[in-house]
Amino acid sequence: MGEVLALVEARLCTALGEPDARAAVTFLGTDRIEVLRFFDRDSGVVRYATLGMSAHPMSDPASVLADPVKGPRAELVLSVRAGLARTDEVLRPLAVLAASPQVEGVVVTPGASLDVGGPLWPEAPFTSVLVAEPGGLVEDLEQTAPMDPVRFLPLLPMTPNEAAWKRVHGAQALQERWLARGTDPRDPLRGSVALD
Repeated sequence: MGEVLALVEARLCTALGEPDARAAVTFLGTDRIEVLRFFDRDSGVVRYATLGMSAHPMSDPASVLADPVKGPRAELVLSVRAGLARTDEVLRPLAVLAASPQVEGVVVTPGASLDVGGPLWPEAPFTSVLVAEPGGLVEDLEQTAPMDPVRFLPLLPMTPNEAAWKRVHGAQALQERWLARGTDPRDPLRGSVALD
């Protein structure tokens, strides 16, 4: 487990630079989840990446026995424009999402919606995130067989209206709508995209 996380942290640092802050959260009955903060001065974007979710493979809750080696592994990455909102308070909600495979037995995959049950940060218009396709920002971390690679899944904040619309029309349709309307998913102050 420790070896996997060391490799995951190294991959994050290679892709995003050295973290300028980190916090750890432990929930009853789960392993420790860390959230690393990376600030890109050139783009003005801050990225929050979980570290700990990939320590164990995610398993289908319908499975009688969870395989301790094989199965999908992932970490979560949230990117937002810095300095516009109190986004550093997203650390606990992110850790909750990263612990959900251990706590609730969910398998987090691209296209899924994850709800935090409240604002992502104080006064945020977002209460959930859309899990996007990996590979753009941080490349998958290959593991020795039979272990699956660790995937770094981008999270795109959604307003409650967007989340409801996505449930009906699907993740791809929502992302296409964002693209067509020029929505910046990294804007922590943006409103809901027009859904008419």
